[in-house]
Amino acid sequence: MNDHVDGVALGVLVFFFLAVTVMGFLAARWRRADNALHLDEWGLGGRSFGTWVTWFLLGGDLYTAYTFVAVPAAIYTAGASGFFAVPYTIIAYPLVFLFLPRLWSVSRRHGYVTSSDFIRGRFGSKSLSVAVALTGILATMPYIALQLVGIQAVLDVVGIGGSDSTNWFVKDLPLLIAFGVLAAYTYSSGLRAPALIAFVKDALIYIVIAVAIIYIPYKLGGFDDIFHKASAAYAVKNPATGKPRGSLTVAPQAQWAYATLALGSAMALFLYPHSVTAVLSGKSRTVIQRNTAILPLYSLMLGLLAMLGFMAVADGVGKNVKGYNPQLAIPQLFENIFPSWFTGVAFAAIAIGALVPAAIMSIAAANLFTRNIYKDLIRPNATAEEETRVSKLASLVVKVGALVFVLSMDKTVAINFQLLGGIWILQTVPAIVGGLFTRWFHRWALLAGWAVGMAYGTWKAYEQSSPAQSHFGGNSDTIPGIGRIGYIGLTAFVLNLAVAVVLTLVLRAVKAPAGTDETVLADYTAEPGEPGEPELPLAPTPAPST
Repeated sequence: MNDHVDGVALGVLVFFFLAVTVMGFLAARWRRADNALHLDEWGLGGRSFGTWVTWFLLGGDLYTAYTFVAVPAAIYTAGASGFFAVPYTIIAYPLVFLFLPRLWSVSRRHGYVTSSDFIRGRFGSKSLSVAVALTGILATMPYIALQLVGIQAVLDVVGIGGSDSTNWFVKDLPLLIAFGVLAAYTYSSGLRAPALIAFVKDALIYIVIAVAIIYIPYKLGGFDDIFHKASAAYAVKNPATGKPRGSLTVAPQAQWAYATLALGSAMALFLYPHSVTAVLSGKSRTVIQRNTAILPLYSLMLGLLAMLGFMAVADGVGKNVKGYNPQLAIPQLFENIFPSWFTGVAFAAIAIGALVPAAIMSIAAANLFTRNIYKDLIRPNATAEEETRVSKLASLVVKVGALVFVLSMDKTVAINFQLLGGIWILQTVPAIVGGLFTRWFHRWALLAGWAVGMAYGTWKAYEQSSPAQSHFGGNSDTIPGIGRIGYIGLTAFVLNLAVAVVLTLVLRAVKAPAGTDETVLADYTAEPGEPGEPELPLAPTPAPST
């Protein structure tokens, strides 16, 4: 934390924060429909967003403030291994091009608001639906918390909120104010608020990255000097492990872990509840297809952003500071290099980049609770107005939980929980993605596979508790006698899928009730209003649930 306040940077940050706050409240009137009390309106923006708005919304949803801070911070800490985020976003879009349009179509046809709604309709299983909903909520909570961690990092560097301060007022009040504003305009405007603010957020981030990738190398003597200084810094051995701090390239022994982490992360990215919420807000199947084609432009931005990690090392940020928090590295680099006014712009990009995804995540988690726990298990006859009211209140509870998470727990623990979220979300792949293409899997088999994957992934992640391990290494699964076998989430997914396949064969052999599928093939392939002509059924017609 700085021992002084950068008044100019703070003034610019406050200006942009106030501007997006006004936009957040005005968004309640943007494209407002007559049925404003329906959950489709509050939680999905009326399912009315076109290609342009959806592109910014998805970008604002997936490329968060923590991405702005954590990706280059991982590179700052360990070198090239932190670049796994770049290939995984490249891999993700061809994968999701195959299933997102199908998820959008069937959800639009049946009025599904969440992925768990789809699971309930596809497999006729409330138990499986609730399991997927709880997984989504569990994985989302620490993710929201880490958006607030991104804001806290900016406040630390600008000098008005220190994680090292013993004064509660100085330490937490600015974050509480930001949280209060976020909660208020999300409650008022729903998904329309982050959709509108995403335009400002993305514009600021692109401006900051464009300037940073040119101006910072100029100030540091060029890329050749940056890589030379970074290489020398990574060669210094870590006293805790006796090994070099990092490397400009991924070491051969780490390449398999790197590849599996990238693949597993790509598989999980669009199954997070906030990703599904942004997708379902699109107004047509074509909008989703266009976005999966053009969203890789964000991967270019992410690659340039990741380079900031090398620049922070070359600039000597945090050098010789015992226990330095790497999350502060990029905000500190900006303050060291840029004039104060542009530092404020960069800090605003990070802070607003936290508000947009945090709002979408809280809405998505609230929708899961309302539709798949409250309505399915507690109030089956809840009206549309009641659903919206409960979802609004649930979004506040989710934010409060995330705030408590940030204020009460060690930040390293919070990061580990977020990484665990990726492992958990991967265990929903067989049910969601598998269900979009086949009805072959038995609902009980999918539930058992989910339980095995969740248990194994959580257990193996808990074993990765050594403080000497890096952000990257903490995700790698190691089996005694075999060695490192790759990303924990992917290993758990393979076990999950194996259990689901074997038990499906057994349950079908004994003719266990399969549940009722309320969907048909045309639901997955046509725009609303188009009847479609299915040539082949997706799977044999299931027996009625007993």
